[in-house]
Amino acid sequence: MVEIIEVKSKRDLKRFIAFPHQLYKGVPNWVPPLVSDELNTLDPQKNPAFEFCRARLFLALRDGKIAGRVAAIINDRFNKDSGKKYARFGWIDFIDDEAVSAALMKAVENWARENGLEAVHGPLGFCDLDKEGMLIEGYDELSMFITLYNYPYYPQHLEKLGYGKDTDWVEYEIRIPEKVPERIDKLNQLIEKRLNVTMVHFKNRKEILRYGQAIFKLLNDAYKSLYGFVALSDAQVTSYIQQYFSMINPDYLRVVLDKNNELVAFGIAIPSLAKASQKARGRLFPLGFIHLLLAMRKNDRLELLLVAVRDDYQGKGINVLLLSDINKTAIKNGLKFAETGPELETNTDVQGLWKYFETRQHKRRRCYIKKFN
Repeated sequence: MVEIIEVKSKRDLKRFIAFPHQLYKGVPNWVPPLVSDELNTLDPQKNPAFEFCRARLFLALRDGKIAGRVAAIINDRFNKDSGKKYARFGWIDFIDDEAVSAALMKAVENWARENGLEAVHGPLGFCDLDKEGMLIEGYDELSMFITLYNYPYYPQHLEKLGYGKDTDWVEYEIRIPEKVPERIDKLNQLIEKRLNVTMVHFKNRKEILRYGQAIFKLLNDAYKSLYGFVALSDAQVTSYIQQYFSMINPDYLRVVLDKNNELVAFGIAIPSLAKASQKARGRLFPLGFIHLLLAMRKNDRLELLLVAVRDDYQGKGINVLLLSDINKTAIKNGLKFAETGPELETNTDVQGLWKYFETRQHKRRRCYIKKFN
């Protein structure tokens, strides 16, 4: 017998967040999220996304023990802007028991129907900066700090419940060359001269903060057509700047300015925090933060987080300019590999960049959808 209970107390929320730590114990490729981040994201008092989102968190109990979890989310801003009537599911984990996965998804679907919605899709978060997409290829690869990991049986369970593909994201591992090819250097010089743009390098995090608001404004505009994207509110932008800009290594942030010193593009990468988070077991304290700090300073792998280019500069080589410049720093710092975050499989503009590098497409993840009859 599977019992579904709704999370309504801090104790249950902690159990909800702790469950995957039990489920994936000993799994070498699972990277635990930071518990503090999960608490902040799922707390309506701390996450500004709750200004336009509603959520219910469910736990599945089998013989009194937690056997699964899921978050049901209604993003009212997404539904209004897209004209769709969708609910989302995220934070989904479960043991290999079809009764458990069926009970979890039934809870999500029932809530969606109660609110007059017509479909459920996911895994998605409250916004595009939350982790999204169920892994369907690459189970033998170490997860990134910014992505989800799941057992191979997850998609099988969803498909048996009537969920099908809505879109896929792909991920690439890039071998960082020993030096930037001369032809790329020459191309970059031509791009800068022709477009009359300037690449900005940063010495410290204080300098980065000057561009925080402009970076998120550009992100909202450049990402507006991506799957499931919802523009970040002013409160969300402020929250992200406060939470994460202190973690950015100035070596791996670039902004490009036009002749009027207006932001044209930006690129953000970080040294991989995957192994550090494993060592920290997802906890900053008492000693977890030390592992993260060490990873930021000494690493052989880079995670490419975000790249955005203003509409009127797209297709003119700015992406190449950004990545090549970050690449030079990675070479200087002795890094060997870079990993892209999830890219929509249809995003040929971004994937076209990797032709300049030795790459392999090593992971694929999927957003599933089930439309009600």
